[in-house]
Amino acid sequence: MNRRQKIILKDFAIVIIATTIGVAAMINLKDWVNHSEAMRAMEHLGLIVTNYRKEHGCVPPESYIDSIKENLEGHVRLGKLKYRARWFNLDSTPDEILAYTEKHYRSLILGKGFVVLRLDGSVEWMDEHTFDALLSQQQSPLEIEMLRK
Repeated sequence: MNRRQKIILKDFAIVIIATTIGVAAMINLKDWVNHSEAMRAMEHLGLIVTNYRKEHGCVPPESYIDSIKENLEGHVRLGKLKYRARWFNLDSTPDEILAYTEKHYRSLILGKGFVVLRLDGSVEWMDEHTFDALLSQQQSPLEIEMLRK
């Protein structure tokens, strides 16, 4: 292999490596932006639920949430929102999961998990195992049966 061929091969390898790094960075950036938008939309929903609770003394019904969720900023990033208000009563604690949505990210940073809204209005990201353990503790037998159908 002559000198010119070595230079071309080296330049080709540099371009391939730089492109691979760039693609991986863009995937991670896209997923981070989607994650941030989903968190922001859930926080906005949390503010609405908190205000509703202050005015009416209870959590809003699912029909109310369905009517407003299209107007949330970043609602597209939420995906399929699961709202659990029908399973709440006066004994429910502020740390119970009120709403959640499952997210699957291909990035190295985020992976699979859930954006969770608690009854007190706080929003957090939970990995799959933590979420499953917490939700199984909070679900009633009737709720579990309804989800199976």
